[in-house]
Amino acid sequence: MQKPKKTGHLDPVAVCRSSDPMAVRELLTKIGDKWTIFLVLSLDLLGGRARFSELERAIPGISQRMLSVTLKNLERDGMVIRELFPEVPPRVEYETTDLGKSLLSPTQGLVDWAKANWEQVREAQVKFDAR
Repeated sequence: MQKPKKTGHLDPVAVCRSSDPMAVRELLTKIGDKWTIFLVLSLDLLGGRARFSELERAIPGISQRMLSVTLKNLERDGMVIRELFPEVPPRVEYETTDLGKSLLSPTQGLVDWAKANWEQVREAQVKFDAR
């Protein structure tokens, strides 16, 4: 990583190690939102393909609206595909694409890190809050 310039700011290209740091930041913001990680991992646990209602049951606390918005964002970004079956009533299933599957390992790594370090983080929070 490059040293800060005299302005005190780091070079965004050096921080992201990318020629397009704004694109990297935008994508990290999307996949790091409150529900995307849980949705991607839940879809994988459900076999990589699931109905809307299955996903809703699998993710405690998510509203129908947030599930719908998150799925649409993932579909737009190429992480999932939506398949509509012409039945009565209509059936819709969502499936993880290869791009979405490539997100599983780093996402699971982040979840594993959170599980392994949660107690340390909680202790630090308690110490900080006690000051």
